[in-house]
Amino acid sequence: MSTVVVTRLIDAPVAAVWRVFTDLHRRREWLTAVTRVDVRTHGPFDAGAVWRETRRMADGGEVTEEFRVRECVAPEHFVVTSPGIGADYRMTYSFVPVLSGRHRGGTMVTVKQEGSPTAPAGRILALIFGGLAAETAEGALRRDLDDLAAVA
Repeated sequence: MSTVVVTRLIDAPVAAVWRVFTDLHRRREWLTAVTRVDVRTHGPFDAGAVWRETRRMADGGEVTEEFRVRECVAPEHFVVTSPGIGADYRMTYSFVPVLSGRHRGGTMVTVKQEGSPTAPAGRILALIFGGLAAETAEGALRRDLDDLAAVA
């Protein structure tokens, strides 16, 4: 299993950050790498919500992934899972209010992505490309949080 953790301070209150991040219908508007979002469920963002997201890759290609909310405690954290090719992913997003200091009123957002190989080929690829995959995932997560900070 590989794990990547990224944290970003956002100068906006937790409620505002949560509202932007969990509005599935508007994700394409503020996530610069996302070209399409297909929300598969109806209702509010909560456990059971499912969406597909298409992203531009660094090589110019696109990849579509499906995400399912497994756990949601608004506005504190949520957990999403995504089946990949040769690996499954679990991402935990946490939203913590900054209570003191010069960033008081802001939000500390942390995302922890865990990847687990699902097939023998996935295990071999993880051994060979593990570091590169972690760097790629970290870069994508940082870009998403930077996009969030710009809009929130």
